[in-house]
Amino acid sequence: MTMPTRRDAPFEKGATALLFVDMQKIWTIPGLDPDHPDADPESYFYKRARDIVVPNQVRILAAARRSGADVLHTIIRSLTKDGRDRSLDHKLTPIHIPVDAPEGDVIDELSPIDNEIVLLKTSSGVFNSTNIDYVLRNLGCRNLIIAGQLTDQCVDMAVRDAADRGYLVSLVADACGTYTEERHQAALRAFGGYCWVTDTNEITRRLEGMAS
Repeated sequence: MTMPTRRDAPFEKGATALLFVDMQKIWTIPGLDPDHPDADPESYFYKRARDIVVPNQVRILAAARRSGADVLHTIIRSLTKDGRDRSLDHKLTPIHIPVDAPEGDVIDELSPIDNEIVLLKTSSGVFNSTNIDYVLRNLGCRNLIIAGQLTDQCVDMAVRDAADRGYLVSLVADACGTYTEERHQAALRAFGGYCWVTDTNEITRRLEGMAS
């Protein structure tokens, strides 16, 4: 494998993977379903999810599947019903989605298909509480595309940790969301040095090029 000299180096077929971070029903459906009891359809977070983030993720997912890139989903979900396996931070917050809770599933728009990988995490950092590094290396991944929520929390940690472990990270800015535009932009500025910050059009163009 040729050593890259820039963060936006071309994707390599057989060495590119897509990771969705925490695109779960519990966090996202109130913005997609106006009849949900917790719906606040005009809030920044839910409006962005409905109008921008999820539609762009659907496009990226379709392109990734056509290209043959590996697709991974990470979700916050305890390994036990009582959550005793959670990180201390998640116990203190508290964040607990039981192992069998359907609201912890990936949203229907991005629902994993056969042969796609779902990793359960009990901390903010997917590289801290799952075996994703082991899995990606077994898959031969070098280029890691990341999209999801929250931009300034779990996505931020995924980007930094992946970069530290030697992956070329592409962050899809218009396929990520958090609670305010200020927080979203501040996060992009803060971790931009660890990745290539790009957009859905460019990512889908590259993935479509791998499929041809």
